[in-house]
Amino acid sequence: MKTQLAVIVAMAENRVIGRDGTLPWHLSADLKRFRAITTGHWIVMGRKTYESIGRPLPNRTTVVISRQTDYAPPGVLVAGSLAAALEMAADQERVFVVGGEQIYRQALPLASTIYLTRVQATVAGDRFFPAWDSAAWRVVQQSDHSADEKNDYPSSFEVLERVCQPEEPDETSVVSNPFSHRS
Repeated sequence: MKTQLAVIVAMAENRVIGRDGTLPWHLSADLKRFRAITTGHWIVMGRKTYESIGRPLPNRTTVVISRQTDYAPPGVLVAGSLAAALEMAADQERVFVVGGEQIYRQALPLASTIYLTRVQATVAGDRFFPAWDSAAWRVVQQSDHSADEKNDYPSSFEVLERVCQPEEPDETSVVSNPFSHRS
């Protein structure tokens, strides 16, 4: 069985995914979606993302990627690289990469699915989701959600599937604003 790698991310219109070690918004609907999609699966994240969460997430096997050889928080597995994390999860049907910026950058070329929350706002931040070749992906599911007392901004939940193997990007194929494909 070949493990399928999926990326799950919430991203603002300017590709912001974080600010000062936290999410720059509160979206209750996105948090519920994240929990529903990842529960029962292995999740892989970088050390900084793990430390921003502060604990292993319930009902998931958490793998934290760290170059620190003595890093060993209780309740999680630690791997020295994304490749090592994926090797640990080789018997899993699907593994989710949940952040941060550096781990997304490494995982995106390997992923077959992206679970994307498009936060319909431009926000200040210091962590960004990498640009990607939109021609290599197709939206297979989408639902729109309004802002309300539990959700700071309107958002869209999308599931994207890879339609072709990634090629070496050139300046014309990489989309710096992934919202530009919308009609």
